[in-house]
Amino acid sequence: MIPADECHILAFRAGTYNETLAIPTLRPHFLCAWTNEIAAVKRVQSTVIPDGCVDLLWRDNRFTVVGPDASAARRVLRPGTILGLRFRPGAAEKWLGLPLDAIVGQEVSMFELWGKRAIEVAEELEAEPIAGNRLALFQELMADVAVAIRPPPAEASVMVRLLDTQTEGRVPVSALPDHLNMSERTLRRWSRRHFGYGPKTLDRILRLQRLKACAEVLPQGSLASLAIDAGYADQPHLSREVHALCGMTAREFVRQLVIDATLGDGKR
Repeated sequence: MIPADECHILAFRAGTYNETLAIPTLRPHFLCAWTNEIAAVKRVQSTVIPDGCVDLLWRDNRFTVVGPDASAARRVLRPGTILGLRFRPGAAEKWLGLPLDAIVGQEVSMFELWGKRAIEVAEELEAEPIAGNRLALFQELMADVAVAIRPPPAEASVMVRLLDTQTEGRVPVSALPDHLNMSERTLRRWSRRHFGYGPKTLDRILRLQRLKACAEVLPQGSLASLAIDAGYADQPHLSREVHALCGMTAREFVRQLVIDATLGDGKR
């Protein structure tokens, strides 16, 4: 965990972050394609908060996969453009060929998983002379791979939807086995394989993401009201969870969400 007295910029605030739909061929596998332009003249210390997702990245001429985070990760962002493809729930396991609990909190070179094919992807992206064309090329290269990979299991998206719906209608973790037709033990193993951690941890991370969404929509909201809207028991519960998952105070977390942070004020 990042020490509380070391405040870092939230990664998606450290540059110019943009998301777009993945190309049609990739949509069964990926939620979105994204870029983060880091325009600073020096390296930036950033905080990546857990979001329950796995991303393929190309940055610094390296092709990597960032595994699911169970707590905040501290990463150095160098000037340049980061390209990303964010997997749909449950999709990454088939692409990587290993259970996700093997790469929790890690950034792994795709060469270790794909060998020569990963080197070819990195070389083709590096050789593209027009930086603005690289995200499209990245997707085209992955579309060639996608034809041989099965879409993710439907249970993964169902699980996220049951946990991440509006507070009033959400399903508690204890009810998931019945909804997914699995025993509690089987669900726990299955969740670790496809998400990197068990249902309880996934539930905490999805609630943190609801807090992020609520704070961005209601920037003037108090911590107490945000706690209710996001599904926390109360403000102290929110504060404990933000500190545990993000390594910063709830007030600092919300402050960075609701302002246009710049490197002077100080993703993946």
